[in-house]
Amino acid sequence: MADRRRMTWRQRLGRDKILLLVAMPGIASLLLFHYVPLLGNVIAFKDYQPFIGILDSPWVGLANFAIIVNGDPAFLNALVNTLIITILQVVVVFPVPIGLALLINSLLSERLKRFVQSVLYLPYFLSWVIVVAIFQFMLGDAGLMNNMLRDYDLGTVSVIGNPDAFFALITGQVLWKEAGWATIIFLAALARIDPTLYEASAVDGAGRWRQLWHVTLPGLRSLIILLLILRLGDALSVGFEQIVLQQQAVGKDASEVLDTYVYNNGVVDGEWGPSAAVGLVKGLVGLLLVLGANRLAHRFGEQGVYQK
Repeated sequence: MADRRRMTWRQRLGRDKILLLVAMPGIASLLLFHYVPLLGNVIAFKDYQPFIGILDSPWVGLANFAIIVNGDPAFLNALVNTLIITILQVVVVFPVPIGLALLINSLLSERLKRFVQSVLYLPYFLSWVIVVAIFQFMLGDAGLMNNMLRDYDLGTVSVIGNPDAFFALITGQVLWKEAGWATIIFLAALARIDPTLYEASAVDGAGRWRQLWHVTLPGLRSLIILLLILRLGDALSVGFEQIVLQQQAVGKDASEVLDTYVYNNGVVDGEWGPSAAVGLVKGLVGLLLVLGANRLAHRFGEQGVYQK
C-alpha cells in the first residue's frame, strides 16, 4: 500500500520549487506595489508634511476625518458625483456585455464571431489618453460631428466641455472601451454551458426565449454575481485617469469624484492628511461592500469571490 503520510513543508517546498520560483516576480510585485504602500495610510492620522517625513510628522488622531464627519461641501459634491457615476455604470454599462455576448453567440459563422469579437475587444488596449482624444476629435466643438452639422447649417451640439452631458459622455466612453473585455468573459462562460441542456429544452417545446431564461441565464448567474461583487469593491473608484483628463474642460462641480478629490486636495493643494483619510475610508467601504455582497451570495447558494 502506498505511503500516504502527509508531506512536511520542506518536502512540499522541494516538490514545488520550480513553481515557486516562477511565481516569485509576481509575488514580489504584489508586495512591493500593493501591500507595502498600505503602510502609508498612517498619514491619515498625522499632520503630514513632506519635508519632515512620515515618522516625524505630528500625530493628530482622528482630526483628519472631520472633513468626512462634518460634511465638507467639496467632499459631499465628490461623493454624490461618484455615486451617480457608479449607479450609471452598474445599471447601464454592466448589462451591455451580457447582451453583446448573447448576440455574438447566436451568430452562425465562426469567422464572423471572431471578427466581431476582435472589433469589440480592440478599444480595451487603448489608453484613456487616446480614448479621450478620439472622443474630442469626434464630439468636440471643432470635432468631426459639429463640422458636419455646420456644413449643413444645422447648428452645433455641445458635448465635450458641457457639464450637463458629462455623465453621459464618460458612460459612453466606458462602454466603448471596456464592453469588449467583459463580452469575452461572458462568451467563455456561454461556451461552458452543456449543449445537451438546449437539446433537452427544445424537446420539451422550449423556444429561444425560454431557453434564454431557463438555460442560458442560469448558466451565467455565478459569473454575473461574481463580477457584480467585484464591481461593488470598486464602487467608489470610477476612473481617475479618465475623469482627470477631462476635468479642466467641465469644471470640478460636474466632474469631481472621490479619487480626483484625493488627488486635488492632497497632491495639488497639500492637504495630505485629510485626503489620506478620505482614501482610507473609501477603501474600507469597498472592502465592507465586497464582504457583505459575498455573504449575501452565499445565502443564495452561490460561491461568490471566495467560499465559506
